Order: sequence, then structure tokens, then C-alpha cells
Amino acid sequence: MDSFEWNKVFGALLALAFVVLGVNFLADGIYHSDNPEKAGYMIEGGEVAAATDPGSKGPVVEPVAALLAAADLTKGEKVGKKCAACHNFAEGSANKVGPALYDIVNRPIASAAGFGYSNALKTYASDKTWTYEELNGFLYKPKAHVKGTSMGFAGLKKTAERANMIAYLRSLSANPAPLPGS
Repeated sequence: MDSFEWNKVFGALLALAFVVLGVNFLADGIYHSDNPEKAGYMIEGGEVAAATDPGSKGPVVEPVAALLAAADLTKGEKVGKKCAACHNFAEGSANKVGPALYDIVNRPIASAAGFGYSNALKTYASDKTWTYEELNGFLYKPKAHVKGTSMGFAGLKKTAERANMIAYLRSLSANPAPLPGS
């Protein structure tokens, strides 16, 4: 091959490089987007950080005691379906990944027979029972209420949902615990 042929090959390669670069610049111009000032998107209804009491260890959770009397058991049962993968609700049912929840209101914490509780919950449980306030705090955000618990549930952020769920749990008993204030 003589030098003229080599010049044509190199010229073709150089022209190809210019075409590729030109298409790249053209595509950048057509599909250009500015970077946002703040990365990410705001999701409506997302988790909102709870106000924290300076003297307490965790978030301040809105109480549900006033809502329990008017709570909807049907809605509570629907909310309870989120828990059904790990917990049983029927009387005499076996523990699953989590303990059975039948007759849990006013039951001592970490006391379900045959269930292996986390050390964190056993330590937290000393002389405590599942009162309405305890259930409310735990259902709001289990990992914040009992540091180190192995319960992987994110929690129920809506106060009405927690009230409905607690009322449903209260109904799962042969002798339901009295409502607060009664």
C-alpha cells in the first residue's frame, strides 16, 4: 500500500471520530438538563420527624387514649394484616417470627411462652406490661421505643391507625382490659 492509501484510511478514521464527537455534542444539547439545587424528591405523606422532648430519650408520640373509645375495630383488623406475616392473633395459636398477640393488652412485656425475645426487649421489660401507652409508643416506632429490639417493623405513624390497632388488640381477649379513664 502506498502512502496515498494510508492517508485515506487515516482520514476516514479522523472523519469518523469527528462524526462521533459531533453526534455526542448534539445529543448533549438536545437532552441537556440542569442539576437541581437540592437533590431528591419530597414524597407527600412521608415520615415526619416527631418532636423530641429535651428531657426524654426518644420521640414524643401523640397519645391515643382519647381515640380508643371511638376506634374502629374493622380498620384495626385491616392494619393488623401488616402484622400477620410475623404474628398470630388467635387464642392458643403458636408463635411465629414474632410472639402471638392474643390477650396482649396488660400482659407483661416479653412474656409469651416459648418465644425467644431479644436481649434488648428482655432488659426493657423488667416489671413492665403492655399498657395502652406502651403499645402506642412501640407501635409508633419499635426501634426507637426499645433500642436494640429485633422487630423489623417500621411502625405506624398515623395516630388513628395506632388507636384502631390497639383497640383491635384489646378486643382479642376473653376479658378485654378496661379502656383508659373508665
